[in-house]
Amino acid sequence: MRVFSGLMAAAVALMSSPALADTTIIHAGAVLTDADSRPSGPATITVTDGKIVSIVDGFSPTPEGATMVHLDEHTVMPGLIDLHTHLSGDPGGDFRDAAVNPAEWYSFVAAKNARITALAGFTTIRDLGARSDQVMQSLRRATAEGFVPGPRIIASTRTIAIVGGHGDTNGFNEHVNDALDNDFSCTGPIECSEKVRLASKYGADLIKITATGGVLSQQGRGLEAHFTDAEMRAIVKAANSLGLEVAAHAHGARGIEAAAKAGVQTIEHGTYIDEAAGKAMRENGTVLIPTLMAFQGIKQRLGKGIYTPVVEDKVQQVAAFAESIIERAIMYDVKVAFGTDAGVFSHGLNAGELALMRNGGMSDREVLASATTGAAEVLGMEDEIGRIAPGFSADIIAVKGNPLEDVSVLENVDWVMVRGRVVE
Repeated sequence: MRVFSGLMAAAVALMSSPALADTTIIHAGAVLTDADSRPSGPATITVTDGKIVSIVDGFSPTPEGATMVHLDEHTVMPGLIDLHTHLSGDPGGDFRDAAVNPAEWYSFVAAKNARITALAGFTTIRDLGARSDQVMQSLRRATAEGFVPGPRIIASTRTIAIVGGHGDTNGFNEHVNDALDNDFSCTGPIECSEKVRLASKYGADLIKITATGGVLSQQGRGLEAHFTDAEMRAIVKAANSLGLEVAAHAHGARGIEAAAKAGVQTIEHGTYIDEAAGKAMRENGTVLIPTLMAFQGIKQRLGKGIYTPVVEDKVQQVAAFAESIIERAIMYDVKVAFGTDAGVFSHGLNAGELALMRNGGMSDREVLASATTGAAEVLGMEDEIGRIAPGFSADIIAVKGNPLEDVSVLENVDWVMVRGRVVE
């Protein structure tokens, strides 16, 4: 009886005592704390319970019970942020897959791609439209709780579109279109406001709309504005009232201009951005997410029987303009942040966007900022992610080389930590 009492007392004491801290000590050959800094000499980063505790010069000893990670030949830096992904999709699929695959399939696809994306050095992503309802909301929780390896996920639900436009279900016969309808298309300010509230109800972190026509949908009626001005203003007003921002897929210049004037936070793609559209974005603080890798991905699949003739024609239209998006954004003094549209091209190749942005006229430092501190500002998380500093989330990667001298070194990431958890 005394033995049993003693065991009970020990168990109660263990349950009432604070849990042991989970500490990792990182010995880095150099630390790049943010895009405005320079790499340091050898340093020690201490991470406890998912947060960065300290960064000190030299290699400090490892406390008893802590985990040691030795990266003495690497530059250790903040994890990258991709503001435009589609984890639940892979490139090259047939548009009719939506009528064949069960919703559960896309959860497995998304989990696969979450791991690949994290291993590529992207520790936070914004996912803008899933293949099935609440796939990304479930994965968002799974990665946060450590059930599935992957980045931090900021997710919209389904994309809000005009009836019959890009983002709505189209390309099938009437009965299949009706069966596949996702309830997120709308007509008129009141109905469009309702769809925003529905997205919020389903757990959206932000709202995604298709402000113009698009390239990969089966309707071929051009790439200009879809929503009316009144509809877009209603969408933004409803979203903001719920504490949500709006990301607008937009190719055509007048659609870009209208979306910026309506108050959307980001323009995705911006293919035909011109002076008037750039002025509207600049005056309204709208950020451009150029997704240059997406254009590379679709061009590589031309003429291979992957796309329908309708889509092939649209790819041909946008291909030439995509090469000068960054140049025009710089000309019009538009702020640019990093996003790729991964899923249109193969996941894990996201960092290829960095060199494309540099080739468009941005410096290595500006490109790196766009994928760290700049992207964190778009998310309203500049005090949590995007740099290595005490109190920030331990979203950390390691590469060989100095990305401020050649940003393409980030295409080969050797080590990744997300929220204090090492990914493999």
